[in-house]
Amino acid sequence: MIIENKPYINDPEGETILRDLISRGGYSDVTSVRSAKLLKMVVKSKSGREAERTVRKLCEDLRIFNPVVSTCTVTLAGQAQS
Repeated sequence: MIIENKPYINDPEGETILRDLISRGGYSDVTSVRSAKLLKMVVKSKSGREAERTVRKLCEDLRIFNPVVSTCTVTLAGQAQS
């Protein structure tokens, strides 16, 4: 699951990284940086669709992210190794 600020919301962490890239790293060709939070979860389920539903429901129930300022993208990565 990737949680990131919506495009119209400021991203101070990304802006700081961009400034450092330009001033200290000489990477003036980089014009934008956005930061995000990545959460990896292993979910036991009968199908990928069921696992995705579980993750989306826990996001809503537990308010893992603020939907007013952030977006949440859930992707299925495959089978976990046992």
